[in-house]
Amino acid sequence: MIHHVWGLFTHPDQEWQEIRGDKETISHMYLSHVLILAAIPVVSAYIGTTRVGWSVAGGEAVRLTESSALQMTVLSYLAMLAGIAAMGAFIHWMSRTYDAKPSLTDSIVFAAYCATPLFIGGLAALYPNLWLAMAVGTAAVCYTAYLLYVGIPTFMNIPKEEGFMFSSSVLAVGLVVLVAMMAISVVLWGFGIGPVYSS
Repeated sequence: MIHHVWGLFTHPDQEWQEIRGDKETISHMYLSHVLILAAIPVVSAYIGTTRVGWSVAGGEAVRLTESSALQMTVLSYLAMLAGIAAMGAFIHWMSRTYDAKPSLTDSIVFAAYCATPLFIGGLAALYPNLWLAMAVGTAAVCYTAYLLYVGIPTFMNIPKEEGFMFSSSVLAVGLVVLVAMMAISVVLWGFGIGPVYSS
């Protein structure tokens, strides 16, 4: 797992070929990669929101209660795990349009490795700051998109022109999934599952 993560940052094109050659199972992928890396942003956010806090316009730091932060951490973690599976299922479904024939397992593995920069970028949540979050988040999203555009033609073994269209479709659906997760968060807040601030 770690050598693939390092390879995606140092030589992504070659690394996608190596990942394609691996025979992963969904359970092994989740146990060795997704469960570990998806914990980075949620644990960082838990520490950042309960210990450090954030301030608006240089005022006193605002923190969440531990129980509220834990509740939001668990829900975020589950949402990320489900999001990887949903994106993998979409990639598998969409691959038929481009005459690629990856298995559902291959598609979920691809989605998980593409999300790696987003998971690692979650370290920024240790110090909740709007500008830091925006800078790191933008860099993580850009590199995730780069991995997607480089990886689809290599991983799916399709021409680069088709890979561009395929990648654009996946990126659009990824944004829809993100917006849906935000909408679900707002609905849950309406039912009382939201942040509770420490006094």
